[in-house]
Amino acid sequence: MKRSKKLVSLMLAAATASMALAGCGSKTADTTATTAGGGAATEAQTEAGTKEAAAEFSYPMASGDKLTYWCELTSTVAANYANLGDTPFAKEWAKDTGVDVEYQHPPVGQTKQQFGLIMADGNLPDMMEYSWTADYPGGPEKAIKDGVIISLNDVFQKYCPNILKYLEENPDIDKMIKTDEGHYYVFPFIRGDEKLCNTIGLMLREDWLKELNMDVPTTIDEWHDVLTAFKEKKGATAPYTFEYTNPQYLDSNPFLFAFNSSRGFYLGDDGKAHFGAVEEGYKQYLTTMAQWYKEGLIDPDLASMGSDQVAAKMTNGQSGASMGQAGSRMGTWISAAVKTTPEYMLKAAPSPSLEKGARPEFGWIELPFSGRASVAITTSCKDVERAARLLDFAYGEAGHMMFNFGVEGESYTMENGYPTYTDLIMKNPDGLPVSQSMAAWFRGCYNGPLVQDVRYLEQYYTMDSQKETPEVWGAHNGKKHIMLPVTPTSDESKEFSTIMNEINTYRDEMTLKFIFGTESLDNFDTYVTNIKNMNLEEALDIENAALDRYNSR
Repeated sequence: MKRSKKLVSLMLAAATASMALAGCGSKTADTTATTAGGGAATEAQTEAGTKEAAAEFSYPMASGDKLTYWCELTSTVAANYANLGDTPFAKEWAKDTGVDVEYQHPPVGQTKQQFGLIMADGNLPDMMEYSWTADYPGGPEKAIKDGVIISLNDVFQKYCPNILKYLEENPDIDKMIKTDEGHYYVFPFIRGDEKLCNTIGLMLREDWLKELNMDVPTTIDEWHDVLTAFKEKKGATAPYTFEYTNPQYLDSNPFLFAFNSSRGFYLGDDGKAHFGAVEEGYKQYLTTMAQWYKEGLIDPDLASMGSDQVAAKMTNGQSGASMGQAGSRMGTWISAAVKTTPEYMLKAAPSPSLEKGARPEFGWIELPFSGRASVAITTSCKDVERAARLLDFAYGEAGHMMFNFGVEGESYTMENGYPTYTDLIMKNPDGLPVSQSMAAWFRGCYNGPLVQDVRYLEQYYTMDSQKETPEVWGAHNGKKHIMLPVTPTSDESKEFSTIMNEINTYRDEMTLKFIFGTESLDNFDTYVTNIKNMNLEEALDIENAALDRYNSR
């Protein structure tokens, strides 16, 4: 797609979208498909809806009113641009679609607060990029009933052949992005390959392991030996450290998974929701962490560690092991540390097990649709068709390439059929880090209303240690235990939130007390009783009822 050939027929995009898009763990529909009507439809009905949306339309659109788009400004963009609209990506999106967009951003760290203020004011932007499942009280169905966002069923049928085509071919994703009542509510962020779902894991100093003649640890006992050696022979004052203040890292804790447990809800072998923090595995995890903490193997400042503090300790020799992403953590730390320690190298470690050679039953993996960074059209939007066609562009072939790679001939070139980033991205002439040059030209490097392409990741990971992370970190059975994106009803959501806010606060307080030794693990049974008395059973009933409805979609 040359810059001079951007008048792309939407009918062609719809017909060819499947060539570029593949859902994480998804499969192609056979003789039936799920459509915007909210239920099973015949192939003919789906095809009719797609043809209706595609009829006599091509990009760019005729001129029209400016649309408003509210979203967080990610840090890799904010480092060089005050507004997403100033980026080459946004300018190209506007050029390709013919839609002028005014971007509105909440102050850093105040997304939820500003979202609440916008809801109270009632003067909504046309489109809002948000986590509607997790962060809107009552969930997306409540947002529709509250008159905040619109159901997209008819909108998809009339104006969105690309997303319809994608959902037809990926019924598992289709199930995820609608409510129990069958309402589509967002243009979703989808991870388009399972490798994109395995991006967080354990890492440790490979140069230290070689010096100490030790192998990459695979069990809890081996980890104990390695961390002890890091402390005693390498002088590490915080052998293992990680961003404890990051909720995502708490939820993706590989050491906890080793004990077949979770700090929150997970799917058991019985197909039901369970709450890991009251189970025996959680006690075993706490017992191990308390021992490691007492022996000085865990960062003494654990409770307050943020990204900057962890980065400093991982690059100056205070720590030898951590967890995080292969790009923003592993790659960044290696690049920073080799400037003063040329032999510095990090290596990925698999999720540990209790027995040597055993495949871990639990482990971190993201769903292809997490709910984050997905875009709803609000009830304030006066030109729904314009907003819908703007957003649907990303799910067609031309939009997929632009959202994941930018502009052909500038940010990427096609080499033997493979979209290859140019030096503008990989060796930016202005000295921008790869993460920032990528974020300026496309959104596939972080998130947004698109299907993320694994070919982005294959190039973003430039080091051998990074390239091996998807396989290393994905070597577990955690996929079958991850909770699905269920949506409690409005009434259920209120009760669930009240119960779980109290339980989670108490769990987090007691977890640190148990690890730090200020509370004896002899009192674990009392801790469990207290949580159960906070109406845990009612919360489990709500979660399982929502799970049953999800499975019936």
